Amino acid sequence: MTVPGIDWPRLAAWLAAHVPSAGEPLGVSLISGGKSNLTYLVEASEQPVVLRRPPLGHVLPTAHDMRREWRVISALAGTPVPVPPALAFCADEDVVGAPFYVMGHVAGTAVLAKEQLGDLPPERARRLAERLAEVLAAIHDVDYRQAGLADFGRPEGYLARQLQRWEQQWERSKTADLPEYDRLVARLRRRMPATSASTLVHGDYRLDNTLVRLTAEPPEILAVVDWEMSTLGDPLADLGLTLTYWQDPGDDERAGLPVAGDVTLAPGFLNAAEFAAHYAKVSGRDIADLGFYVAFGNFKLAVIVEGIHARFRQGKTVGEGFDGIGAAVPTLIARAHRMLDQEAP
Repeated sequence: MTVPGIDWPRLAAWLAAHVPSAGEPLGVSLISGGKSNLTYLVEASEQPVVLRRPPLGHVLPTAHDMRREWRVISALAGTPVPVPPALAFCADEDVVGAPFYVMGHVAGTAVLAKEQLGDLPPERARRLAERLAEVLAAIHDVDYRQAGLADFGRPEGYLARQLQRWEQQWERSKTADLPEYDRLVARLRRRMPATSASTLVHGDYRLDNTLVRLTAEPPEILAVVDWEMSTLGDPLADLGLTLTYWQDPGDDERAGLPVAGDVTLAPGFLNAAEFAAHYAKVSGRDIADLGFYVAFGNFKLAVIVEGIHARFRQGKTVGEGFDGIGAAVPTLIARAHRMLDQEAP
């Protein structure tokens, strides 16, 4: 059995010893859709499980930390935030070539395209969008100290450190010099809010990073996944990045970005302003400065996409859909500038 990123004989032996509840390991396959950490479905005689490991190449410092993902889903068990069961962690890189963890399989759908909703009535699509905002608010409402995550990050100075961190990632990943990127960094630094709230943040929250049961009434979010960028920080940074992925009717430029789907165009789905308003309502947070955070989200996503593009050029990506991703970088940077233009005091 040959699967990229997996040494099956070694993995099968490890699973038999450390995840006995799954039964005899039978096979492994790559789950499509991941453009960063790799996700695999492991079939076993008793129950399937899911494995997460870092990408195969161009792994940036501090990125793709499997122990962080493992720690946060373990800590969130029993909270109002739905997460998969955490089963086992492996720090031994001799097993598959990198640290990894195993979690329970959740029988839900990662919804990326509006076609996946089928004939879901508009009122149920609207409720799904509202539920997405409510789960984001629940993440930000977690008492992270009580959950054992008091040292999971340094909330003070979060935005300044994030800007510096993503600048460093850009320098390690960039495939070309972009003057508009440099101008954007300077504008973000000048515009940065002086203070911000401190909560648990997901770091890459969007509908296709959740698993959904569409047949439930109303549609149900069964689990939030892909916690690789989670930390303690500003909750509005999470909201801003979520809206970076959002496509409203008539947003033709956003339609050309190969970094998220078109599910938000489904009949009944909330538009970006409605989603932000529902989040504000259920969370009680002031979102008056949201424009900055959406600009920051576009900046962050531009750096992430440039890193994916760099791995693609090295031949280190697994799966399809990477060949045109580099073209999204200048578009995201331009969108960030426009948000700052609109929101400048």
